[in-house]
Amino acid sequence: MEVKPLATRVILVRHGESTYNVERRFQGHGDVSTLTAKGLATARQVGEVLKGIPFAGIYNSPLQRASQTAQEIYASLQTDGVNLPSPKIVPDLIEICLPAWEGMRFEDVRQTDPAEYAHWQSQPHLLKMAVPDSSEPFFPVRTLYEQSQRVWQQILPHHTDQTILLIAHSGINRALLCTALGLGPESYLVLQQANCGISVLNFPQGWGFPAQLESMNLTSHLGHPFPPPRNGQQTLRLLLVRHGETDWNRQGRFQGQIDVPLNPTGQQQGEQVAEFLRSLPIEFAISSPMLRPKDTAERILQHHPQVELQLLPDLQEISHGTWEGKLEPEVEQEYPGELQRWRDTPAQVQMPAGENLQQVWQRAIAAWSGIVATAKANSNQPKLGLVVAHDAINKVILCHVTGLEAEQFWNFKQGNGAVSVIDYPLQGGAPVLQAMNITTHLSGSIFDRTAAGAL
Repeated sequence: MEVKPLATRVILVRHGESTYNVERRFQGHGDVSTLTAKGLATARQVGEVLKGIPFAGIYNSPLQRASQTAQEIYASLQTDGVNLPSPKIVPDLIEICLPAWEGMRFEDVRQTDPAEYAHWQSQPHLLKMAVPDSSEPFFPVRTLYEQSQRVWQQILPHHTDQTILLIAHSGINRALLCTALGLGPESYLVLQQANCGISVLNFPQGWGFPAQLESMNLTSHLGHPFPPPRNGQQTLRLLLVRHGETDWNRQGRFQGQIDVPLNPTGQQQGEQVAEFLRSLPIEFAISSPMLRPKDTAERILQHHPQVELQLLPDLQEISHGTWEGKLEPEVEQEYPGELQRWRDTPAQVQMPAGENLQQVWQRAIAAWSGIVATAKANSNQPKLGLVVAHDAINKVILCHVTGLEAEQFWNFKQGNGAVSVIDYPLQGGAPVLQAMNITTHLSGSIFDRTAAGAL
């Protein structure tokens, strides 16, 4: 069961490519940088893909590169003749403040300030800078997180049951996503934001309650299925896919470890994922042994005949025990109140004659860690792998990658046939969630329109 119907939906967009992006300079609060021709064009592409969405508010950073992006998007949206509110500047949507580095090239900062640059690359929450006329050190990332919380507190109360658009920058967008999901400044580098990438956040109960990340860093509207690795890093890239739809997904019936096959829609989704991934150089593939992910994986590998599919039992879906085969009203009748507990405090629920999330976490993360370790041990070269599993398994893996606990299980949406992208830098460091719950290859929409039923 997914989280309750959304009360506020937020579309979050990073500005288009800027002159400083091309020159690899720190931008921060500096307002010299403007959009390149490519940046202007991709902003218009964002506008095209967002057409038809009834935005109740459009907000942007005061800096030129974000304001230009907002105006290009707005101009594209207006061509439908719809009456949308004009973009409004929100000062707190400004980019992270880096007073000592703004305008400098990355390489120059690396040479002149190596210790703090190293923090920026691996532990940015520890980065500190001196500020004129102040004896106190300034922590840019920590300050940015306080700023992002103010944004949510200022904007969300005005848009209950509405959809809004926020156009800002890489740093503040990451902080906005992190604070919405309950992640702290130490997770600043975990969530990536590409130029003109689109993310979708749902706030079922407003600020102060758990948000749901419906999708993150979508770039297929720009002609790129996935964002490139951060700063051109060499990585082990894993494509995490959820299986296609089953009849029980469509009915909202708990399937768990009952081996329900793909229905015709699920088979079509498998073919659509296969086409979406067709041109990618997949080098290895691993799946849960259950019919629905195995069938999905085999359809993907039709275009990669050199890859042998490996089956990993620990990637099987959560065992719902005696809930399996039942619809939600049947579960509620037999186990009053347990469904609500499963929605509100999933880590505290023991499935009768089944598993709890801690047990699923232990086996799923052990399997995932083994996949990563094996792939990195066999080669120090960039590599691309495919992992096909289930809703609960994928959500647990996403929690693990981003630093959330099992209690935040519902923070991530996983649609049937959805693809998420996770990079592990070969030189070490934390994994990066590059993109999450991509379903654009299924419907052409930035919204997940796949079946939303029981696991």
